[in-house]
Amino acid sequence: MLVAFSVAPSGTGRADGSVHDAVAAAVRVVRDSGLPHRTTSMFTEIEGEWDEVFDVVKRATDAVAPYGSRVSLVLKADIRPGYAGELDGKIERLEAAIDRQEGDAGAE
Repeated sequence: MLVAFSVAPSGTGRADGSVHDAVAAAVRVVRDSGLPHRTTSMFTEIEGEWDEVFDVVKRATDAVAPYGSRVSLVLKADIRPGYAGELDGKIERLEAAIDRQEGDAGAE
């Protein structure tokens, strides 16, 4: 399964509203998990089996908790039994489709 999630504290008391230290704590948990992952400006994606992925999400959420009075978690999952390597595979198929479409458009 693939899970994209974003976890952040609220009620941090910081005047600038920044949550980068809390997010860094969560990303460290993901990196230390050993599971395939990717972090972007808005989400972290992680790939693995249900129990191992959700364990990491829980631990990442727990790592954020000390940084504020509340924690917000946004999560989206792609559950596709029998598939692995989809963190990169989905992107590779998308890029191939774009390349084909650009090639088709140039042939007109």
